[in-house]
Amino acid sequence: MKTVGIGLLGFGTVGAGVVMGFHKNQGLLENRTGLKLELRRIADINIESDRGFSVPPGVLTRDAEAVVASPDVEIVIELIGGLSAARNLITQALQRGKPVVTANKALLAEHGAELFKLAEANRTDIFFEASVGGGIPLIRSLREGLVSNHIQSIYGILNGTCNYILTRMEQNRMSFSTALKEAQKAGFAEADPALDVDGIDTAHKAVILASLAYGFNVPMQEVAVEGIRGLDALDLRYALELGYRIKMLAVIEQENGDVAVRVCPTLVPMEHIIASVSGVFNAVLIEGDEVGDVLCYGKGAGRDPTASAILSDVVDAARNLVCHAARRAPGFVNYNPHGKVKVVGETDVRYYLRLTLLDKPGVFGQIAVVLGRHGISIASILQKENIAGRQVPVIIITHHGKEKAFRAALDELDTLPVVGAKTVRFRIEDF
Repeated sequence: MKTVGIGLLGFGTVGAGVVMGFHKNQGLLENRTGLKLELRRIADINIESDRGFSVPPGVLTRDAEAVVASPDVEIVIELIGGLSAARNLITQALQRGKPVVTANKALLAEHGAELFKLAEANRTDIFFEASVGGGIPLIRSLREGLVSNHIQSIYGILNGTCNYILTRMEQNRMSFSTALKEAQKAGFAEADPALDVDGIDTAHKAVILASLAYGFNVPMQEVAVEGIRGLDALDLRYALELGYRIKMLAVIEQENGDVAVRVCPTLVPMEHIIASVSGVFNAVLIEGDEVGDVLCYGKGAGRDPTASAILSDVVDAARNLVCHAARRAPGFVNYNPHGKVKVVGETDVRYYLRLTLLDKPGVFGQIAVVLGRHGISIASILQKENIAGRQVPVIIITHHGKEKAFRAALDELDTLPVVGAKTVRFRIEDF
């Protein structure tokens, strides 16, 4: 039986899960692959902490570069996270012709283009299944299972923290801050939740999926990103009354040849399967021109699901090494170098608007005039009872229009004397 040596960089929660997975399922991996996967070196700045299990003497080291350079390490797993150090270590591994397995979505979103070029130049591979969707095989689906399809669109709940918070806000009528504290107490949110609740984590994942789906490097700075930090539970209730549920959604779709990529809280029809995804679960709906709709669902984060995806990539890398088949299925192929991300203002959107208006005759006429002047058509209206003296919330569902027209209209609306607060807006996806 052929033995393949593995080096692990990062021995935190996920790294420990990978080591446990190796030990727990070693026999299964050998039976299914015909290979012996041997974890030979582990690097971490903290080698004293008790992880709940032991590793053989001499395996643990603080010197990550030594692990990468070690002749008996043939595959490098990068789990240290961050940008600078991880980028440097992955670069060293690729320059040595060693395949890299990583879960580092931020690094791939920011520097993936250069790293994939380096992998190609050195006839090796980067595997990154765990970077998006945890244990859900999204990357493999796009790269292999749907390789014969033109991808029409991808809609995804890609952040379990946001989905948990929105679920709790809706079900228990909690405020955002209360739901966030509960998520932190349950271990579903970090002490500093900014990457999650401000949409950056979802945007990193959207960049990776969009780049894979459309064959060019989607720049992170061209993704429209809005978080859930300012979301009011009131809008979750109103959305339900209108037949929608608010989800933190990544939307990737082709519009007239260009690719629109956005991340924001979005109204999703209650009858759609995406709307039923609750708690910390993720779901991604991919539409291909041949296969139609494909739904991927499961736990998008956590030690064990992420470790499962990493081990799957390690097996792929090991098989390629043994068969001398490096780049059999390259992680990313830049086959569409002239691809473009659609300018945000030119995207076609539909909106939920919540206006706080003075409760007196003629007010709505002023609102309709402003919307009409910007070419925005009203689909339906929901007016609620007074909530603050003489002010009344009015919810407007619009027809489709250009994003830039909505922005201009809202800027004008919010200057009207009859408007008592900044207009709340959420995009609507009707699929």
